[in-house]
Amino acid sequence: MASVDEERPSALQLDNGAFLQRLKAFHEQRGTSLEVAPRVNGRSIDLQKLYQVVIELGGYDQVSRARLEWRKVGQIFGLGATNAAAYAFALKTVYYKSLAAFEIKERYNREPPPKEILEHVTARGGDLLTRTVANYRQPSAEEQVASGDDEVTTPNGGDKMDLDDPGSGTGRTTRGLRQAPPQRVLFQPDLSSSRQTRTATGHGQSPQPTTAPTLAYTGSSLPSSITNYEPRPSFPLTLRGVTTPANNSTRFYQQVNQQHGVKRKAKNVTEPGSGFDGPNIYVRTLQALKSGIPGEIRYALHHLVKISHERGDKFRFEAFPGMAEALIEYIMGITSEYYAIHWRITYDENISSDNVIDALNGTPNLVEKMQRAKRVDFADELWNEATLVHFENVMQAGLATRNLLHMEENAQYLVKETNLARDMLTIIPNLPQDYRLTELRHYIWDIAECLVPYWTLPNPPSSDPLYQLLLNELQESADRGAIIACLRTLCRFSMNLTVNNNISRVPLTTILKMVDWCLLQDEELVAAALDFLYQYTASPLNVALLLYNHTATECPLASLLGRMSSLLHHGETEVQTKVILQQAVPEIPATTLPNVPADLLQRLLQMDEPERSNVWLKCVFEEHKDSEITQIALWTAYQSRFLQYSNQNLPNATGLLPAAEFIKNVSVIFESATAQVVNGVQNKFIIKGIRPRRHPTDLRHHVYLRCMWKPPGQADYCNEYLPNGDALKHHLWQVHCGLKFKDGSTAQYSAEGTAAVNPRIDCYWGNCHRLSTGTPKLDPSIFNLVRHVPLHIPLENKDAQQLDRNYKFPPANHTFVPNRLGPRGGHDPRLWADGNGVPIARTEIDPEGREAVWQSLTFWNTAVDEKGEACGLSHSAALVVRNVARNLPKGVRMLREGEVVVGGGVEFLGAEVRDLEVGEWMEELFAGEVGEGLGWVMGFNKSLGGVVADVLALVRKGMDG
Repeated sequence: MASVDEERPSALQLDNGAFLQRLKAFHEQRGTSLEVAPRVNGRSIDLQKLYQVVIELGGYDQVSRARLEWRKVGQIFGLGATNAAAYAFALKTVYYKSLAAFEIKERYNREPPPKEILEHVTARGGDLLTRTVANYRQPSAEEQVASGDDEVTTPNGGDKMDLDDPGSGTGRTTRGLRQAPPQRVLFQPDLSSSRQTRTATGHGQSPQPTTAPTLAYTGSSLPSSITNYEPRPSFPLTLRGVTTPANNSTRFYQQVNQQHGVKRKAKNVTEPGSGFDGPNIYVRTLQALKSGIPGEIRYALHHLVKISHERGDKFRFEAFPGMAEALIEYIMGITSEYYAIHWRITYDENISSDNVIDALNGTPNLVEKMQRAKRVDFADELWNEATLVHFENVMQAGLATRNLLHMEENAQYLVKETNLARDMLTIIPNLPQDYRLTELRHYIWDIAECLVPYWTLPNPPSSDPLYQLLLNELQESADRGAIIACLRTLCRFSMNLTVNNNISRVPLTTILKMVDWCLLQDEELVAAALDFLYQYTASPLNVALLLYNHTATECPLASLLGRMSSLLHHGETEVQTKVILQQAVPEIPATTLPNVPADLLQRLLQMDEPERSNVWLKCVFEEHKDSEITQIALWTAYQSRFLQYSNQNLPNATGLLPAAEFIKNVSVIFESATAQVVNGVQNKFIIKGIRPRRHPTDLRHHVYLRCMWKPPGQADYCNEYLPNGDALKHHLWQVHCGLKFKDGSTAQYSAEGTAAVNPRIDCYWGNCHRLSTGTPKLDPSIFNLVRHVPLHIPLENKDAQQLDRNYKFPPANHTFVPNRLGPRGGHDPRLWADGNGVPIARTEIDPEGREAVWQSLTFWNTAVDEKGEACGLSHSAALVVRNVARNLPKGVRMLREGEVVVGGGVEFLGAEVRDLEVGEWMEELFAGEVGEGLGWVMGFNKSLGGVVADVLALVRKGMDG
């Protein structure tokens, strides 16, 4: 269960009310008073905000120790720049009295000093955390100046006045109101000579009485030191009791003992061992590690771990010869704790023994030498201190070596100069399984991962002890960290060399284990397994071995491909993409005013001016910033529309507006319209910002529908405007198709008399001619005509209107290209032609314009890097599948020939294999769910589409033979 302190929230996390409650409770328990809303310079100070600001700056001691820091706190609370020093000290006093002890308790969980030496004394100085009754004394004025305190007296003598001192010119009102100084009469000596000459005294004249000296002085006649003089403010005198044997004998003798216990250091005396620079830390650690002295070795390893962690990028083995060898030799010394063998490193090729390590060429048969040595028996509970210290030192040596080898220069040096590292990587993992060696084994695998990029594998690689050791670790270990390190190490052989990595002779059970590991929700382990499988399947020999083991019960290659196919979807995210199908076409502006429908005209005639002209303008004009119309044309259009009705006896019929008033109203109705004058040979008066509508609107701004019927011999379209689609449909049936209502009915039509109106029984909407072109399943009959005509009527909802707008039929001056049907039974809108049969682009023949047509596509993309290229687990899985598809034909050839090339010899397979052609293997492995998954990824995953396309191309090539 968590403790009370862990469950109790910090004071910085509380709201203002809870903070003040906790602060009040603290002061009540401490026995001190608390002013909840203190004021400084007339401003109320928020205690919680003050506490937060000071804590962010490091606490009371840190703020008091830094110079001018309390002034910055005062600026945060807006105390002003005038008398900044006095206000800063007043703010410091508020914190000192109310929050200093609370900070020590809340932040450091320590008992604050007693109130007698904290709240009851002045706020001068700091160091509250170390203040005790024994060491506290009232600071002097000189110490206050040195400490950067804000409340100090004016320095004596010629010292420069501190700008933070309340006694300076900027801090005069620290303590109450300043008392007015007493009136003083400044002395001015008589500058005239005491001896009067004849000229001065006016000899021969009667003496004149002398004038009394005046006490009035002008400011210009006084020196600046007098005019700028301000008296020192008065401060209360602080008295501190002196500790004597009479009033406090215990404390008195404690102070005396402390003073006598301090030894004074003699000046100018050189102590033994000082006065010269010794070796640096790097040289000393090297010499200490080679010394063999336990204390020195412990010192060296401690500092090497620290150096490798903090400055490992600057420590190079090349600069300290022997350091790497000494570390490796010490690590291999752990063998003596398990076997009766003490390794001896030599650089002489002629010396050979069971305990000799050849540092130049490497030591063969190390494992056999260890097995021949006598095993040391011990009990865990009987390990002595020396053994435990030895284990701890070895762990530190392994950690320091591992850290330093992360620098490429150190790894290259160790591989180039000596073979000790390879021997160490063979010895340590072959030690007995002991929990004390778990940490060291992890260090060994990390060291191997740093070194193997500069090593090559022999052929066959199974002859390499390290390679075989790594495969055994994968087969037997249950340690996740060790498995990941071994997989990475195997993948990094020869990575920094020009030689290809030769991973082979891997047990089938290990491959099946890796396939199972790919099922785990562990990205690090799965990534390491995929990297290994990628390099493994890059060899046709390995693919052939997987095919060889493909039986009715064991299908390792099929299992591998199935798992890789599912990993192609790892981390995919849904992405919506818009693809443009048709480009937008700008609308061609109308050049003439549209006709006003009859119903709209009747409603306009019922209105008075200027309302009628205003509504008419809104119905037949629209705002457009780049368009313009001449004022005379606008006035003429208004007159031609309503002049004929001005003298008729209509209800509310009134005359036309004057031209000036009419033009003025245009700018009122349309915000963007302005009356302008275009200067030229003949000035032109225009209205800028409006243009005629293509179709008029009603009073509710609904657009009227235009009838586009144009039979042969008619010069223009019908140009009748109807308020809605239903009215347009009945207009087409009655006026252009010749239908009439049956007697006594308003819903049923009769076809009698249609031949007189439309003798060819054809559609003439926009030069459609649908029935006369021999369209299949549409005979020229009145029944088919009545069914076909409503297709030209715009649809009601917004989406349908957009669809109809983008796929409407051609204008009358163009014809369609036959035998191409478009949406909704119409012809392909992209294949119109002019009168000579030349195709015309759709964008050139759309007078009413067209919005762009977009198609929303959904993709499920996987991870990409900063360059936008595929990466991550899904990409690694795709690369493994590509390797299998690429090397499968070569592997089948090896199987059909009955041999597998290994090194320089030939190994004949001792069992019968399935005699299948390449195409049959391709169909068996890549058909079904694997093939469907690859096809889906290629179509819906833009990140992996290219790699999967290569895979499918290889599969198709293999199936075609």
